[in-house]
Amino acid sequence: MLQKTSAATDMVARYPSLIDKRVIVTGGGSGIGEGLVEAFVAQGARVAFVDIAEDAAQALVDRLTPDARHAPIQRHCDLTNLDSLKAIFADLEEALGGVDILVNNAGNDDRHSIEDVTPAYWDERLNVNLRHQFFAAQAVIPAMKRAGGGAILNFGSISWHLGLNDLVLYQTCKAAIEGLTRSLARDLGRENIRVNTIVPGNVQTPRQEKWYTPEGEAEIVAAQCLDGRIQPSDVAALVLFLASDDAKMCTGHDYFIDAGWR
Repeated sequence: MLQKTSAATDMVARYPSLIDKRVIVTGGGSGIGEGLVEAFVAQGARVAFVDIAEDAAQALVDRLTPDARHAPIQRHCDLTNLDSLKAIFADLEEALGGVDILVNNAGNDDRHSIEDVTPAYWDERLNVNLRHQFFAAQAVIPAMKRAGGGAILNFGSISWHLGLNDLVLYQTCKAAIEGLTRSLARDLGRENIRVNTIVPGNVQTPRQEKWYTPEGEAEIVAAQCLDGRIQPSDVAALVLFLASDDAKMCTGHDYFIDAGWR
């Protein structure tokens, strides 16, 4: 089923199976995460999200609430603090009445050179980009089992597939996430819990524009098979499908949204 959005020429898919589903999105206050929260809210889902940027998160809640079937819920959470993660996820599960969908979106792609990596920075980068994905999944699995199933979507990155410069720790984490997905999918499949990886290309967000000049962005487009810049809404379209019952037989795989960047 298709429904028109506010722009007459803009058509988006509607998934009846996502209505009233209970969704948690990490890093949902800005960038790709903001697009994910907006998309799930528009589907009529019950959405909660965590972020460390409180002002941006609250502004998103204020923007989406007037037209929402269910007003989104936001919580401040430092995902590198596992005690905080566990407590806040328990709070959100109670607020939502359970959890059906987890989107492990949060991450940080700060650039770094090999020479500047210390053991402390190694640990901090792995905690920021990898460790929390496992423990967020661990936190919601009991609720998904009680509900008879669920979907976990882990965010990877095209970066390690391309071997980009100055991202060795970020790319190490993103490569590991694809292994994490396959392992979780195998262990959780008989519980009807599906696990997949989303692999975005270079998505046009304010953060990414910080790293690239217009000339650099033109080089990315030239390396893609398709013209144009990927938007958060494009990523959200893939996430919605994989979270919905339409993807009920999709698990253990990596799904690219990169405009064919090679």
